[in-house]
Amino acid sequence: MTIKYLLDEHIPLVLRTQMLQRYPQLQVWVIGDPNAPPKGTPDADILGWCEDNRFILVTNNRKTMPVHLAEHLADNHHVPGIFIINDDMTMGPIMEELMIVAEAAWEDEYQDRISFMPLL
Repeated sequence: MTIKYLLDEHIPLVLRTQMLQRYPQLQVWVIGDPNAPPKGTPDADILGWCEDNRFILVTNNRKTMPVHLAEHLADNHHVPGIFIINDDMTMGPIMEELMIVAEAAWEDEYQDRISFMPLL
């Protein structure tokens, strides 16, 4: 499976930089990038974009994202997955967990669900 990640605009850009330095074959986009949702896009619209483009969302939004996902699923839509990062995690463990997922996940393993990091 080819994992593609969309990083929420509140995730430090250094995560993408470090991930691509170690794994240049990955596709890691950030909200605000060309062809990605612009900064300030409502969460519901971000989920629609992730569904259409098959990107897993990486965010730290623990408050409203579960509500938006429930509404998205209730409207008979799907998402490849959402990873919610614990604010206490540092970049190294976040990157390692995302790399494990990219290397080991099977097709649709994280579809329609939220996974809270740390996963391991």
